[in-house]
Amino acid sequence: MISFVAFAIGRAWTGFWRNAVMSIAATATMVLLLLLLAGFFLIQSGLLAGLEFVEQKVQVVADIYDTATIEDVQALKAEVEAMPVVLAVSYVSREEALARFRAAREAQGEEDFTRFLESNPLHASLEVRLKDARSYPTVVEALRADPVVQRVKNITDLVDRVVSVTSFMRTAGAIVLGVIALIVLFIVVNTIRLAVVSRSEEIEIMRLVGASDAFIRWPFVFEGALVGLFGAGLALLALGVVSEPLGRFMYDFFRILPIHIGDLARQVALLVGGAGLTLGAFGAWLSVRTYLIR
Repeated sequence: MISFVAFAIGRAWTGFWRNAVMSIAATATMVLLLLLLAGFFLIQSGLLAGLEFVEQKVQVVADIYDTATIEDVQALKAEVEAMPVVLAVSYVSREEALARFRAAREAQGEEDFTRFLESNPLHASLEVRLKDARSYPTVVEALRADPVVQRVKNITDLVDRVVSVTSFMRTAGAIVLGVIALIVLFIVVNTIRLAVVSRSEEIEIMRLVGASDAFIRWPFVFEGALVGLFGAGLALLALGVVSEPLGRFMYDFFRILPIHIGDLARQVALLVGGAGLTLGAFGAWLSVRTYLIR
């Protein structure tokens, strides 16, 4: 088995350089398509980070009774923070709520009528940020059950709309990325098929002398994998050349979004390397199969 694999790899290496023009053409096509796939993956990652950022902006706001003590509020805050679906909890005092209201009126160019009031009409509140907007009902139910909470602001319709939009965008993005991957596979398969067609006589001669299907197929599969690896290496090299300016751009553009450039770079490297190897080998297997089933 090992000797056969070594033989197939040797045949693949020889066949790659013997048909240099077609091999270079297939490799160049692989490079361009892998760069396209990596580009759309980066766009998809930015989109998903943006959707996550939007979902994290969904807040549950609970007004606190004026009679509640600091100890009661702190206990409730700690209880809510311990919930696995909660990202962060902040306490807004009555004075801070009034200051926010006045600042908002001033920003809108509206007159502040609260200065005519004898006392602060606003309540203290807890603002709860969620890891996932879909967990909104769970947090609301927990807050309403606490005796220090006067009321929880109802934003169910807003949450439903946000979840619907983000779910649709995630699905649409995954579908687009999948379609692009299929297009890349189709082009790669047909490009490698051209290289195989140019060697159809070699395949026919091997079949005439009694070579088995495996003996014919595996050198081509390894040659396709070689094309994929060379293409992935060149694509990663090209991405490495532009990684610094691209990384700075992505950091500046996605600064406020929950996206990690280091993790994204590793994901892109795995995507390009894995896609190149898989597409090359699978494309060659499909191409040779056309002749072997005749």
